[in-house]
Amino acid sequence: KFKGKVGAAAWPQGLPAPVLAVGIGPKRDFHAARWLRAWAAAGRALERAPVVRRAAFEWPASASFPMETPELAGLAAEGLLAGEYSFEAFRTRKKEHSFAFEFAGTELAAKPARAAVRRAELAGEILREVRDLANLPANELGPQELAAQAEKLAKRAGLSCTVRDMAALKKEKCGALLAVAQGSRRPGCLIRLAHAGKRGLKPLVVVGKAVTFDSGGISLKPGKNMEWMKYDKSGGMAALATVLLAARLKLPRPVVAYIPAVENMPGGGATRPGDIVKARNGKTIEILNTDAEGRLILADALSFAAEEKPAAIVDVATLTGAVIIALGHEASAVLGNDDRLVLDLMLSGEAVGERLWQLPLWPEYDEMLKGQFADLKNVGDGSAGTIAGGAFLKAFVPEGIPWAHLDVAGTAWLETDRAHGAAGATLAGARLLADWAARSRRDP
Repeated sequence: KFKGKVGAAAWPQGLPAPVLAVGIGPKRDFHAARWLRAWAAAGRALERAPVVRRAAFEWPASASFPMETPELAGLAAEGLLAGEYSFEAFRTRKKEHSFAFEFAGTELAAKPARAAVRRAELAGEILREVRDLANLPANELGPQELAAQAEKLAKRAGLSCTVRDMAALKKEKCGALLAVAQGSRRPGCLIRLAHAGKRGLKPLVVVGKAVTFDSGGISLKPGKNMEWMKYDKSGGMAALATVLLAARLKLPRPVVAYIPAVENMPGGGATRPGDIVKARNGKTIEILNTDAEGRLILADALSFAAEEKPAAIVDVATLTGAVIIALGHEASAVLGNDDRLVLDLMLSGEAVGERLWQLPLWPEYDEMLKGQFADLKNVGDGSAGTIAGGAFLKAFVPEGIPWAHLDVAGTAWLETDRAHGAAGATLAGARLLADWAARSRRDP
């Protein structure tokens, strides 16, 4: 009865020994994302089968696929490790997690395949740790707690880390970020982490939105499903994972991460619809909807990122529900001011199984963000919501700096257990950005 559907896993009955069948779909439809999901399903099936202590996999003939054996092996290991993950911090009885890999056969025992699997294991350790943070509820992880955890992880990884508190942000005239932070009793901050890399190379800068809980502010969200808004910090978690991966994998390219961390609450000090604030770069913003807060905190963070004199900037955020309407949960959106950068990111997405789909960012879209009483307004006219978010952010990137925006609102977490993964954070964008940093060839 097993049909081999992508990501399906089953234990056929009536066999002398347990056998796990996992589907990768029709050969003509092969894609790294499908391969990854199949191995994630295998990892999850093994994690849920307590009697299994050791498993051997029949390795398909590599000639059957449009990828080399080392790439396939690395993705297989990443999938297994991702699939067996589950968030256990608040369970009284915790499951044990212990996957180790051994090799047999000419292809897999060769040095390139073994090196790819070793990289996957190193990355898996980082991703597990950051996923544990990403899955924490807001009562356990606010902006200050996130900053403390980032400092701890940075010290262990050999990264530099600085945290600007509310006073420092006020001194820097970060009016957009502060407008969001002021509605909560929990102070916001801006976290900067840096992997030094090779001297003489311009850094790549990743900016990640970290709203540790998003109530919508005065423009309050509907109560149904609001509990998932603890994952509005997912962009920041992806940025944190990216710079940690750069350090752990010893990438030559310097990588800097900026993580604006706030809680968006409707407290007595909260920003109101109709308020006008000034961002760090001097532009004024008319706030028409306080639930369009992510672009405000990213605006000020982008101005810091530009001062790094980077080779490129990429921001990653759970920015719009509109991206789910456009792309569902199978791909993230990418928009930017530099086609080469966008293509590089898409190619990395294809390689690691995190698909991107480009949306346009033509100058005509800028018209919908022109404010009536200020330079900009923080929402458009209701159409092209994801593009409107990107057009707003573009206004805070100086001319001449390659920049792209990843909207991961549809891919950053799973709301139910799936065959290929447990409910919770996925860290969408982190593996893609680490691969992009590893492949970066931009001139210093």
